[in-house]
Amino acid sequence: MFDFSVIGIVGLQASGKTLVASHLIDLGASRVRMGDVVWREVKNRKLEINEENVANVAKELREREGMGAIAERCIPIIKKKGKKSETVVVDGLRGGAEVEVFRNEFGESFFLISVEAPDKLRYDRIKRRGREDDIEDFESFKEKDERELDWGMEEAMESADFTIINNGSVRDLKIKVSKIFGEITENESRSES
Repeated sequence: MFDFSVIGIVGLQASGKTLVASHLIDLGASRVRMGDVVWREVKNRKLEINEENVANVAKELREREGMGAIAERCIPIIKKKGKKSETVVVDGLRGGAEVEVFRNEFGESFFLISVEAPDKLRYDRIKRRGREDDIEDFESFKEKDERELDWGMEEAMESADFTIINNGSVRDLKIKVSKIFGEITENESRSES
């Protein structure tokens, strides 16, 4: 048993994972963004950060080191953050193998939240946010969904301890996140006594 909880967040692009993670941070968690591990590798290779390069590097890491490769690279970062925080949120899980890596490493201290939203709503969010690694059209949006689903994301989402349907306001989302955070911290408190 660890002295801290690890909360993984899984969901398709623009489902609201970052908002969930941000609210968990507001509630006292520290954060590890799995995409940062891939971005760091892209930068180390002196490549431009864009959707294609990030996708290719992530795919190559998974092919070379296994589907849990990015999760494995996150474990030391999570443990370091866990020394300073009672809860570490891991943003951006992409598949069942990553969930398995975290469940094997952190056991009962690991909780998974699946964040889900309708396709059209997610696509509209992407068009508004304008992140440098985002897709450019609906066809690319669907291709990215399919690629992530091929990595086992659907399996990961189905294995979640909690599911949030994010189709309302930010306020509604924060209420749902706060409730789940309360359940996790209450569960962890009971485990320690």
